Amino acid sequence: MKIISWNIRHRSDIWHSVAGLSADVALLQEACEPPPALVAQVDVDLEPWRTDGPATRRWRTSVVGLRPGLAIERIPTRSLPDAGAEELPVSRVGTLSAARVVNPSTSESLTLVSMYSVWESPHKATGGSWIFADASAHRLISDISGLVGRKRGHRIIAAGDLNALYGHGEHGSSYWAARYRTIFDRFSAIGLTFVGPQSPAGRQAFPWPNELPADSLNVPTYYTTKQTPATATRQLDFVFASSEISPRIDVRALNQVDEWGPSDHCRIEINVRDA
Repeated sequence: MKIISWNIRHRSDIWHSVAGLSADVALLQEACEPPPALVAQVDVDLEPWRTDGPATRRWRTSVVGLRPGLAIERIPTRSLPDAGAEELPVSRVGTLSAARVVNPSTSESLTLVSMYSVWESPHKATGGSWIFADASAHRLISDISGLVGRKRGHRIIAAGDLNALYGHGEHGSSYWAARYRTIFDRFSAIGLTFVGPQSPAGRQAFPWPNELPADSLNVPTYYTTKQTPATATRQLDFVFASSEISPRIDVRALNQVDEWGPSDHCRIEINVRDA
């Protein structure tokens, strides 16, 4: 089974690229409502195209079926106080989408999760002006914990844009490196292993950024408005999988300049080999 994780920058036109992906499933972040002409070409859920919060965000995460006839059992999400027994309680509706997908060639059922860490600001009483996304990432982990019903035996793949860094902090900050480390530690604690992308499964930054440790295997997956795919330096997109299936999962950042695509995030390719 081939899965693509992709932040499509809430651009309606990128849905045409999504519909043309050579994959079984797409895990999208910052996805706005698809153009009406494409609705018949892709399998999407019927949730409102918005993310809860004080700001207006007319986009959300989504699990999109791309292979005709693929069996997708969607797991509806609802806010914590409103969720019923058949729904997954989530901290912020729109930041997490989940579905059970059956591989037709093996009948193996996988739980796929698309996740997005929203940027936040400190309370005004602090006088602080920075932004952070690790709090959102920890809420996502808490939400995903609701999909883990036993110590072993689950088959979960969670992928998306965490707006966090792996193995370092911005501009070499040890403070932010420590905060980000807790995200990966918590995923591991609930039984989800970090599976990439990491070099050589993707092009590394060149020239090498000063903030990145010399032994880092990170591969850039995002470029700022002052950069291009060729000069991208930071990895913000990550994939985690249940320990039981992680050895069968190959993850690659499609971040070569000629394959990057129309978003500021490159696509992340996830291949699940048959057991």
